[in-house]
Amino acid sequence: MGPLSPPRTPPVVRVDSPRSPPKPLVSASSSPRPAANGSTPDSGYQRLNPFPGRQFKIPSRPSSPRPEFRTSQAPSQANVPPYDPRGGLSSAEHGESDGVSTGSPLKDPQKIYPIDRTFMTKGLAVPPIINRAEKPKIPSKPPLISARTDGTGLRSTNSVDDRASPFSTPPSSDDDESSTTAHVYPSEVTSARLPATNKYFEPPPVHHSVMERLRNKNTRLGTSGAEPKQTSEPQKPPSTGSHTEHRPDLPPRRGIGTLEKHHHTIDLVHQPSQEHHISTTPAVNDSTSHHIFPPPPKRNIAGSTQAITPSRDLRGQVTDRAYSATSSGSLALAPETTNGSKSYTDESDDTLPGPNVPRAGPSDYPDSSQANRRMPCFSIGPREIQIKYDTRLFDVFGPYICATGHSTRVWDLLSGELLMSVNHGEAIKVTSLAFKPAGDIRDEGSQIWLGTNTGEIQELDIPTQRVVFAKTSAHPRREVIKIYRHANEMWTLDDEGKLHVWPPDDSGSPNLRNTHYSFRVPKGHSCSLVVGHQFWTAYGKDIRVFQPSSKPSIPFNILARPMAQTNSGDITSGAVVSGQADRVFFGHADGKVSIYSRNDYSCLNVVNISLYKINSLSGVGDYLWAAFNTGMIYVYDTRFKPWKVKKDWHAHDSPVTTILVDRSSILKIDRLQVASLGTDNYIRIWDGMLQDDWIEAEMQEHDVNFCEFRTLGALVLTWNAGASKPQDIENDKQDPTFIQDLLQRDPPADILVFGFQELVDLEDKKVTARSLFKGSKKKESSDQEHMSRQYRDWRDYLTRTIEKYMPRDQPYQLLHSASLVGLFTCIFIKESLRKSVRDVRAAEVKRGLGGLHGNKGALIVRLIIDDSSLCFVNCHLAAGQTQTIHRNNDIAAILEAAALPAERDASVRTELFVGGGDGTMVLDHEICILNGDLNYRIDTVGRDTVVNAIRANDLDKLLKRDQLLLSKRKNPGFRLRAFEEFMITFPPTYKYDVGTDEYDSSEKRRAPAWCDRILYRGSEKIKQLDYRRHEVRASDHRPVSGSFRLRVKTIIPEKHSRVWERSKNRFEEVKQRTAVEAK
Repeated sequence: MGPLSPPRTPPVVRVDSPRSPPKPLVSASSSPRPAANGSTPDSGYQRLNPFPGRQFKIPSRPSSPRPEFRTSQAPSQANVPPYDPRGGLSSAEHGESDGVSTGSPLKDPQKIYPIDRTFMTKGLAVPPIINRAEKPKIPSKPPLISARTDGTGLRSTNSVDDRASPFSTPPSSDDDESSTTAHVYPSEVTSARLPATNKYFEPPPVHHSVMERLRNKNTRLGTSGAEPKQTSEPQKPPSTGSHTEHRPDLPPRRGIGTLEKHHHTIDLVHQPSQEHHISTTPAVNDSTSHHIFPPPPKRNIAGSTQAITPSRDLRGQVTDRAYSATSSGSLALAPETTNGSKSYTDESDDTLPGPNVPRAGPSDYPDSSQANRRMPCFSIGPREIQIKYDTRLFDVFGPYICATGHSTRVWDLLSGELLMSVNHGEAIKVTSLAFKPAGDIRDEGSQIWLGTNTGEIQELDIPTQRVVFAKTSAHPRREVIKIYRHANEMWTLDDEGKLHVWPPDDSGSPNLRNTHYSFRVPKGHSCSLVVGHQFWTAYGKDIRVFQPSSKPSIPFNILARPMAQTNSGDITSGAVVSGQADRVFFGHADGKVSIYSRNDYSCLNVVNISLYKINSLSGVGDYLWAAFNTGMIYVYDTRFKPWKVKKDWHAHDSPVTTILVDRSSILKIDRLQVASLGTDNYIRIWDGMLQDDWIEAEMQEHDVNFCEFRTLGALVLTWNAGASKPQDIENDKQDPTFIQDLLQRDPPADILVFGFQELVDLEDKKVTARSLFKGSKKKESSDQEHMSRQYRDWRDYLTRTIEKYMPRDQPYQLLHSASLVGLFTCIFIKESLRKSVRDVRAAEVKRGLGGLHGNKGALIVRLIIDDSSLCFVNCHLAAGQTQTIHRNNDIAAILEAAALPAERDASVRTELFVGGGDGTMVLDHEICILNGDLNYRIDTVGRDTVVNAIRANDLDKLLKRDQLLLSKRKNPGFRLRAFEEFMITFPPTYKYDVGTDEYDSSEKRRAPAWCDRILYRGSEKIKQLDYRRHEVRASDHRPVSGSFRLRVKTIIPEKHSRVWERSKNRFEEVKQRTAVEAK
């Protein structure tokens, strides 16, 4: 055995405890690279992320290895070429696949290219591999106040909080810091605001518990996050009103409101002075400097690219334009008239609001007082086309109208003849259509493009009745949902958001055989329209604007972020009015219309036009047409403040789905036609120029050229007599001269109108029950005799009083009297005027028990004086403090009832009646006076408060809560909006203790109210002189009277014919100008 080896010392092994690698000062998802000049960008702001579509970070472990990219400097929006949805090339260079580039985005490894955010579905890039071998560290609860803060109270940006959630800051591009805004998210409510990175993802939603904790914390600290240090410069409080997106660099957080993503409350008024203060240089981390940080864009859907801001920075106007939370929900233009009582101030018949009537606020609805209800039909050709199958798709061009679905049918509008019918089969359904433009206007209208549910586009030729060409690969395996006709181009859109622009060929007409340009917009739009060369789309409440162009230098996405009105419903339709071409109108599901500027994309106004959903909008000439679920179509003149309703009529018996205007028809068939489609599967054709209305308005404007006028006086009294008898007044020591004082006016009135309510005791349950259920004939005849005696007593009393106290040289005679249960109307007229009165007609409208009983309702009297129509309405509406809706329904039924005989002669109708009426309705008459116990009360005020306000003569406070005036301001369908009321200067007329001057002291203790009212209507034909109440204590109501001056006309037939011819000639001149503008 050999010698043993010398002994050796065993090696020393040192085992260190495991530790994590050192954490960098910048995000683990990217590393700073030396710039071209050898300097290193600021680690807190300049970040390079070659994969902007995905950036997840778990702060407890190092990031996984990722590919290296060489770059000389961090890319910015200025030096990165904008992403072109066509891949920078037209479909002619890509082939005929789908018009979207599929080439690799990394063509040069020495250069960084923008990566499409849809790499996860398109395979354009591979996201970095995330190391999931280690368990992520659960961050501990952050301290209440950050340890390292600068002068703003926020953590310094040269360090990164390790406890920050990887979702605290959404990814963003390395844009210039002047175009980004740091948001506060739940994980950093008390930590520092991290610098913004690529903002391709929206921040996560804020849980309500986090919001509540933050609200409590703000209450304790008096701040919205970290507690700022006290500085010599006082901190400006956050604005409580509207503000723009211009915010200084790293301001103290503003509290809970900051956590609401993209819901910025700004002023809708245009502020051009702030537009030029947007900084375009990199931000400097200095608490004393102020730079502008617009908010990040919303995450685009359907693979759309990052929004490209226009060359002119419009972000001061195109950001979300939400109303203030304290606003009324809409912003209407400044009102020019009041919705309360009005009076004339001079002989010019102009009206001004009374001092104690609340002026109209921002919730004003369009003025419908002069609306015309005549259907705008053509005198020749069919008025409607019955489709005979269920469809919502149609188009009209010149003499042709086409409806489609599983089959396509074309009709001749001049004859109503069915020209062709093509069946597409059960599997194929046409989902869009449009008439194809041509190089020569005379050749247009003979071809139609049809888009199908399979992505195919067919070209249908009407003269040959066959499909001349079909492109199956136009939108492969997608549904073509829209086809737009724009100049000599056709634009097609599918349900995936692909927009194809088909330019014209050498003949000036788009050709399916040629190539097209492809773009991509977000999918799922609710409304879209072509405005100029731009494509405006709506998604819920958001509006986006795109500009398709074959020039790569023109950005496709116009806005950096969508526009929206958060206090309005979802957008359902859009239109452009040719008379206001700089504006775009959008209809909403809650009956509002928002108006946007085409110049700076700001929201100019939001107008309430209805309480119903707006199904369709269309701009026809200078007017805006709107269709509703009620089957009604309204025509608005948007040039006035408030808007004016020019016309409204019942177009369909079911909801109207679409309105289309055919601007080519003025050239093709010498008329401007508008077509509407209802769910009743009828297409109806309307006169877009409203010829009858135009000529009628022209005649009324020049009525002095063919009419002679004279002025008459009228006195109207309304009184709820409470079953009082004439003897009650004659024997009362306090009220014996009531009628005498009423009649003695200087000069005496030519027409005396007395309207009574409750001349019989309506609270007598036995009388009411017998009148309802018809007792025995003997008792019924006895009741009728009693009621008739009451009416006769009052008629005879009024006749005696008039003969006694009116001038004997101007005697009066009874013209008409009528009664309905408790209602009673008596009209007297001077004998000298009786020969000028003709066509006296009367009607009654019952409203008790849903129209079955006359305890509530109206008496209507119509008469013609000279050539003017007058209508007097005496009504008694539903009682009760909470029955406002019931009263509104009563008055609507009264005014809309076709209760009077119709005038059959069309020429006489236009001479005597207004608003396109035939004399059957109250509003058809030139002059209307409505009186009665309307029973409108005072809202939200207790009896004692009302009584104290009356004693203090504070009537303004009560008038602001008057139900009638509130309904006129807030309810666009309130029919009394068409009436005016003189200024109210007297205390409420209801309810008194009978025989006293004390308001109701019974157990019910009803609050006082202006139940007894007189309203009038008649554009420049009526003027009210006074409005007063009378102290008669025989009833629990006080009588109310009003004096009026009426202007009536006498038509001279020869002059009328000459003016009529001139008006028709002027209309033809307007039509010719419209045709020239349409070319």
